[in-house]
This record gives sequence, C-alpha cells and structure tokens, in this order.
Amino acid sequence: MSPGGADELRRRLERAAELRAAGDAESDPEQAAEEELRKKRLKFDPAVRAEYLVRDAMARGEFDNLKYAGKPIPGLGGTYDPDWWIKGLIQREQLTGLGPKALLLRVEDAQMDERLDTFSSEREVRAAVEDFNARVIDARRQLEGGPPVITKTRDVDGEVQRWRERREERSAAARSDEEEAAAEEEVRRKQRTWWRRLWRGQH
Repeated sequence: MSPGGADELRRRLERAAELRAAGDAESDPEQAAEEELRKKRLKFDPAVRAEYLVRDAMARGEFDNLKYAGKPIPGLGGTYDPDWWIKGLIQREQLTGLGPKALLLRVEDAQMDERLDTFSSEREVRAAVEDFNARVIDARRQLEGGPPVITKTRDVDGEVQRWRERREERSAAARSDEEEAAAEEEVRRKQRTWWRRLWRGQH
C-alpha cells in the first residue's frame, strides 16, 4: 500500500470512529460528556499533561509514603560500578547461584560472617573458609572469562578466632539480658509483696 493510501485509510478510520462516537453520544449523555473530556485532554501538550498529573497525584497524597522519601537514594553516590544492575537484581530478588563467579564471590564475602555464625563448631567454620578460599583461587584463573576477581582469600585461623570472639560476645550479651530480666522480675516480686503487706495492713 502506498503512503498516500495508508494516510487515506487512517483518515477514514478516524472519521468512522468520530461518527460512531457521535451516534453513541446521542444515545448516552454520560458517554458524550466523557468523549468531550477526552478530546479536551488530547488538546493539551503531553508535557503539560504530565505535569498536571504529577501535581494532581501529589495533591491526593500518592507520593507521601514512598520508600526513600527525604532520604538519599542508594547507589547514586560513589564511583560507577558496571555491575550495578545485576547486583541490584540479585539483592532485590534474593537470587543465589546466578551471575559471574567474581560477583557471586563478592556477595558471599560480604555475608561470610553471618554465614559462619550459623555454625556450631570450629571444624565447620574451618571447612567453610577453606572451601571459600579454594573457590576464590579457582575463579582467579579466569578460565570461563567474566569480570576480574577482586575478592581476597581469608585467613582460616583468623576467621576461626573471630568466630570464637563473636560467639563469646553473643553469649555474654545473652547472659546480661538474662540477668537484667531476672533483676526486673525481682523488683516486680518485691513490689507485689509490698503491695500485699500494705493491703493486709489496711484491712
């Protein structure tokens, strides 16, 4: 079909739609009002329409409780990271086992302490760190390509020592919480005893 023929077909279709809308408008006054409103909206510049819609949404309070309202948006500052989009996807969707080895190792390295804290013995901690180091060394060979591996290996004995220290801190904090709860319970018990004595003394 020639360009002129396509334009003629488009004009005919528009005219048919207008005639149909006019026929429907005669039978339904509400539809006629809606059609008139639609035509008025189409006369405005798209930028003006967008500005109006944004202001209208703000007036209705639709932007009041946004996640980062009044806070800096994470990821906008600092240096450019070419892997920002895949990192964001993995973090948002909590994906595991997907992506280049270099990126996966960086994510695992960042979460290593939390992972080690779930273990109950030094042997498990040592095995996990040795496995991590072996995978870092293997990824550095770059046999499969991908981004460079910048993740460092970890000192096994040092990680075991840090795991011990964190475990002791958690145990001390738990003991402290238990002692504090026991002290509060003792205070409440003494108060109840005092109130009982006071009550008996009045009756």
